[in-house]
Amino acid sequence: MAGDTTTTTTEVPARNGGAGFPPFKTETFPSQIFWLAITFAFLFVVLWRVAGPRISGVITARRSRIADDLAEAQKHRAGAEAASAAYQTALAGARARAHALAEETRKGITAELDRARADADAKAHDEIARAEARIAATRDAAKGNVVKAAQDAAVEIVARLTGEAVSADDAAAAVRATTGG
Repeated sequence: MAGDTTTTTTEVPARNGGAGFPPFKTETFPSQIFWLAITFAFLFVVLWRVAGPRISGVITARRSRIADDLAEAQKHRAGAEAASAAYQTALAGARARAHALAEETRKGITAELDRARADADAKAHDEIARAEARIAATRDAAKGNVVKAAQDAAVEIVARLTGEAVSADDAAAAVRATTGG
């Protein structure tokens, strides 16, 4: 079995004149050019009469749509700018009113503080005057008590040193003469 080998191939035997790529065969050039011209003319007519107007219509519609969209966008932009200007005007007015209100409130508070300060100062002056009056009354009372104590002490001192009794009027006159009052 070593000598029995069979070979099979799938090759087609070549025919005379059948070799080569058909479009490159020079004997078929005239018919190829004829059919190329007919096909080109047919496609040209189809594109010119059918596809051309459709494409042109789509392009025209698209340009019209783009122009309309741009006009509408410009109109919306103008509206937005007008709204922005109105907003800025309203905002400036609101700021001015807020500043005026704040200034009015500040003046009112300042006036109220000044009024409260004046009331507090008046009350403090009244309290100081009353306190000074109480101090003067206490001083006068203390002075009177000191004079009375000096008179009693003068009567007692004279009685101990001399053994004589001095009247309260004489002791008061002596204290007044000594103190200058």
